[in-house]
Amino acid sequence: MVQKKEVAEKLGALFSLKVGNISGQLEETAREFFCADSKLMDDEEVADLSSEFVNLIAGLLSSKDPHRRTSPQFHALEAFFSGLALRMLMRGGNVDDVVRYAQKLQYSLIDALEKDSGIAFTQSRSVLLYFAQHFDELIMAVFRTYLGERENTLKAQEAELRETSTPITEIWDGVLTLPIIGTLDSSRTMLVMEALLNRIARDHARAVVMDLTGVKNIDSQVSHHLIQMVRAVQLMGSDAIITGIHPEIARALVSLNIDLSGVTTRASLSDGLKEAFLRLGIHVSHKES
Repeated sequence: MVQKKEVAEKLGALFSLKVGNISGQLEETAREFFCADSKLMDDEEVADLSSEFVNLIAGLLSSKDPHRRTSPQFHALEAFFSGLALRMLMRGGNVDDVVRYAQKLQYSLIDALEKDSGIAFTQSRSVLLYFAQHFDELIMAVFRTYLGERENTLKAQEAELRETSTPITEIWDGVLTLPIIGTLDSSRTMLVMEALLNRIARDHARAVVMDLTGVKNIDSQVSHHLIQMVRAVQLMGSDAIITGIHPEIARALVSLNIDLSGVTTRASLSDGLKEAFLRLGIHVSHKES
């Protein structure tokens, strides 16, 4: 442990003496990754980025325990790379570039120290191990940021897709339509049911027409989800009308012994709307020219 601490102390002392030269070489490394082809940063940003990294690595090397990866100084470095990864992703960059930058930064840092000191750090196992252990953890911070951002993006896209895939429309005062397209699984059924019941309560809907024209196949689980939705609508005091059942789905429902007693069905959405209007005492007719 004494030897490890001595290595860090020597590196810290050398770093503080040659910080200007080292900073310039690290700027070149950043410029190579973020300015040359991708144009993700300008020269001023690269200078600021390199200066911030130099200050952070200097803080780590001069800290009480420069080997401890739970220290505030090391956490500051993790935050630096996490922030950089997030910034590059928001600008359309690639996480691979940030990872390669971190790897190249490690070698550039050792190379800069070696040039300014005349000491063959690349031949020193303790120096290489010191930087390798730290930079491996910093690269993991980049990946954690990327995976977290990717997960957030996927969740947002999934929520948006679910919302747009269950459009609930008020066709008339008190009459809602819900076209169901694709597959009803448990999670989607709960989402649709919650949205539908909230709309019924908000709009004081008295009839809901659920159109299954976009549902191509059905199984026992989907059938039970559908009946659950119908019963929930009825418990809210609204009439539930199912339309657009394909012949294959009708046969499947019969073979599955699904109880459809008390459920109103009509052949098409148009017929379903007519039934809803009839129940509300609404008469729709063509206006004479």
